[in-house]
Amino acid sequence: MTGSALEAVRARRSWSKVTDAAPTHAELLTLVSAAGRVADHSSLRPWRLIELRGADRERLGRAINKANDEKGSSSKPLRAPLLIAVVASYKKSGKVPRWEQEAVASGVAHVLSLLLDEAGWGVIWRTGDYTRSKAVAKAHGLEASEELLGWLYVGGKPARERLGRRKAVDARRHVSRMPGGKGTKRASGATVEPEGL
Repeated sequence: MTGSALEAVRARRSWSKVTDAAPTHAELLTLVSAAGRVADHSSLRPWRLIELRGADRERLGRAINKANDEKGSSSKPLRAPLLIAVVASYKKSGKVPRWEQEAVASGVAHVLSLLLDEAGWGVIWRTGDYTRSKAVAKAHGLEASEELLGWLYVGGKPARERLGRRKAVDARRHVSRMPGGKGTKRASGATVEPEGL
């Protein structure tokens, strides 16, 4: 099985250090439009993204320090020229629970990080205890029905950074059959040869 999506996922890595280059607003909109195609029960679109550039990052730094009861401004948001705040924006629904809506917002962020990486940008998803603080929520203008899930830090990929090899995931340790019948395999259990369904 080959394809650009498979190759992009296999090549993905987190970039903790990036250069000052960043995608433009227009470039970002193109990628967000594609990322928004994730599975979304009832098409609620329970998410939104906030661009932080320039002085926005300094305001976030002050909010982070306030959340941590510290003075001044945290330098953490200055690690990348573009931060994309990932917001779960919950909608009232009798069919789609809150956890499922948060999963959609997370899915959008993950797909966006893959698209950014494939487009040549370095990305890392950063979080912290302060993501749920009042000071940080206020700095982002969040509503009562919204939660911050962290930020995608985006910038240029350093040309000389050594690329460490990521260990491949052993899928057999994470995929099993439903328990209770032949062919059942648990991560730590014995395997019985499967029968056809």
